[in-house]
Amino acid sequence: EGQLVESGGGLVQPGESLRLSCVASGFTFSNFAMSWVRQAPGKLLEWVGSISSDSIKTRYAASAKGRFTISRDNAENTVYLQLNSLQTEDTAMYYCAADEGPLVVVTFEAPNPEEYKSWGQGTQVTVSS
Repeated sequence: EGQLVESGGGLVQPGESLRLSCVASGFTFSNFAMSWVRQAPGKLLEWVGSISSDSIKTRYAASAKGRFTISRDNAENTVYLQLNSLQTEDTAMYYCAADEGPLVVVTFEAPNPEEYKSWGQGTQVTVSS
């Protein structure tokens, strides 16, 4: 239900930064927490982090904490993922997803796209020297 379109991915060198964007449509964006999930080649989906519907709470996976920042602009129906100090192991397809409710849900297991309200097509981030 609804549509999510990610952008902002690309090829960068280790230590550089990127900002990913995800624009939502077709549902009331401000009512739902948003998450970022990534999938590296040959690996399972990995939850990166989430932001509550009102931006008050954010939570991150250990691999993202201190380097990645999630923010959102409810007036623009957009959620962002700022990626700093990128490393080769951050190479992955990055997806945004709309959670089923307004609150952040921390996920330690591989996320199941069917458990989210909406799931984007992804944007590729490649970190290589």
